[in-house]
Amino acid sequence: MAKGIFVIAEQRDGALRKVSFELASAARKLADQTSDEVSAILLGSGVESLAAELGKFGVDKVFVGDNAALEPYVTEAHAEVVAKILKDNDAAIALFGASVQGKDLSARVAAKLAGGLATDCTDVKIDGGNLIAVRPMYAGKCFGEIAFNSTPAMASLRPNVFAAVENAKAAAVTKVDVAVDAQKSKVLEVQKDTSGKVDLTEANVIVSGGRGMKGPDEYKILEELADVLKGTVGASRAAVDAGWRPQKDQVGQTGKVVSPNLYVACGISGAIQHLAGMSSSKCIVAINKDAEAPIFAKADFGVVDDLFKVVPELTAACKKLLA
Repeated sequence: MAKGIFVIAEQRDGALRKVSFELASAARKLADQTSDEVSAILLGSGVESLAAELGKFGVDKVFVGDNAALEPYVTEAHAEVVAKILKDNDAAIALFGASVQGKDLSARVAAKLAGGLATDCTDVKIDGGNLIAVRPMYAGKCFGEIAFNSTPAMASLRPNVFAAVENAKAAAVTKVDVAVDAQKSKVLEVQKDTSGKVDLTEANVIVSGGRGMKGPDEYKILEELADVLKGTVGASRAAVDAGWRPQKDQVGQTGKVVSPNLYVACGISGAIQHLAGMSSSKCIVAINKDAEAPIFAKADFGVVDDLFKVVPELTAACKKLLA
């Protein structure tokens, strides 16, 4: 009989990513209802020392696959190892992050195990001993509850939605013999972001600009506000398509799905594709001179005025308040 809740941890350059702790906390909450163990799968090279960090967030056991073939991340190799661990341990539930890596990996693992996968979930719960995953549908217009008829029941969880709650456990480490078959692809080069900015999917504060920014040079006022709030800058698809911001900054259905504590939308009308990517933000502030802009229907706070007047004033007020 399938048992155990598994989380697939993400690490980069020898450091666990925030979403790993969120997954561990979500799994711990489920396990406390089912009396199951929480296990984590941690892959890479020289990563065994990271297992203790996962234990701080409720993980009982960590399966460590330590092999040079697993660093850096390559879909084929990681999917092969993760699928084998889940199958060998007859896992009941497997949770991935709905990050770029997690979305890539979870789909491949689900295919290998011929199992069901609910993606980009904003909630998970136990009903009658079975996992129920909740995810937005139809561009966020409604939420669906997904049940599973196979094991492991697999779901990818949206970053920044689930709180990382410390619940210290003495995580036992199980080393996994990694035998990776010859791969069809390999990483030739990794181009790292040297800006020092937090990735949009993990940012607590995002200041986004849209078509109303009028051009790429005007984004400097958003950069200033983001720096004061210790956040990062995003953009709508219209701004990215116009070449004002790089594609990595795009928020929306065809960009990155984000869930920050604070989302400031500047000059963004609020097309459904954009709303689908940021509607789960905890607090949304909209600044737009068009009082009829759809973004105001989703915003918690709205300012109907010229953003080029409002944003600098807001930046100055925040500097004074946070000094």
